[in-house]
Amino acid sequence: MRVLLIARYRDVTMQRKVDYLAQAQDIELCHILPAHYRDDLLDVRQASAQGRYLQLAVPMVGKASDPHRAFYRTLTFHLRRFRPDIIHAEEEPDSLSALQVAWLRRLWAPRARLLLHTWQNLDRPKSAAVQWVMHQTLRAADLIFCANSEAVALLRRYSFNGATPIVPAIGVDTEIFHPCPEEHSVRGEGDRQPSYVIGFVGRLVPEKGIDILLRAVAALQGSDLAHPVRLHLVGEGPLRSELQALAMQLAIADRVEFLGPRTPAQIADLLCSFDLVALPSRTTPVWKEQLGRALLEAMACGVPVIGSDSGAIPEVVGDAGLIVPEGDAAALADAMARLLSSPELRRELSRRGRARVEMHYSQRRLAEQTLAVYRQVLV
Repeated sequence: MRVLLIARYRDVTMQRKVDYLAQAQDIELCHILPAHYRDDLLDVRQASAQGRYLQLAVPMVGKASDPHRAFYRTLTFHLRRFRPDIIHAEEEPDSLSALQVAWLRRLWAPRARLLLHTWQNLDRPKSAAVQWVMHQTLRAADLIFCANSEAVALLRRYSFNGATPIVPAIGVDTEIFHPCPEEHSVRGEGDRQPSYVIGFVGRLVPEKGIDILLRAVAALQGSDLAHPVRLHLVGEGPLRSELQALAMQLAIADRVEFLGPRTPAQIADLLCSFDLVALPSRTTPVWKEQLGRALLEAMACGVPVIGSDSGAIPEVVGDAGLIVPEGDAAALADAMARLLSSPELRRELSRRGRARVEMHYSQRRLAEQTLAVYRQVLV
């Protein structure tokens, strides 16, 4: 089968799924990505050892960072030359990119199956133009991969009756995020005394609930835990100065470290220095958590996790972590204290977390599920 995959993978860990897809003996794969992403991948144009894997960087017209307002400039040429059996566009159904793919399929590859993808799990207001785009793409799509069960329910509300397998577009690269060499003990970078280290990985933006995390950490200061608590924040964003001010206000500035953005390999190393990872995301009128990739990466490393009940977090974590109500700093503090005071619970959640990632969310597993769908739609 010949598969034209249109996917915006920015780094090597996201690219890994494409590598696994290309290893299948019954696939000839052409991967198209935006040209402005090329510096984030090892190779922009390459063929696999089997000669079935071609990767092409294609320029975009419009606002390249926003798929709702951009399309691929030379996609017609590549589609006509490759002649796919399947066009798998990891584009949202309400985007111009998806509309472009749907129209080109109808013109130049009418027998090809069209597969789209959606992360959207919140019914946001849409303009008449966006509603029209979505109506066109939903009519054209044979199947839409969904990141979570809420996305499936939303597509049904939009009257899409095709198949909607739950297969997130990206998962965890378990070649980078793997169990820590040995059970990590309490520690603190630069500490003179042992500390429990709580980690956060992600954008420093309001919807990630980092202010809630700071308040929860403040509530643990002076508690009866065996060791003091530190918080390490990995990532960058517009909220940094505000969060630093809040840490000062809560009198925990000396217990909070802002580590800035890191590469995936560096994040994996840092995860092994954390006793737990927390993601207290909060729902907004236009967004709620669609996956919680930071939690999955921690779980892959065997680090216990705590998440809020925003969006897909409970579905993703399952019984491999603790869930607290979003926006509830007291509940988050209680959950962190429970984990930090119980080595047995941390070990059990560590085991469950790694197993859950391998079973459902590793890049290899997602590639296997994607291949199974490819074969099914061609029957």
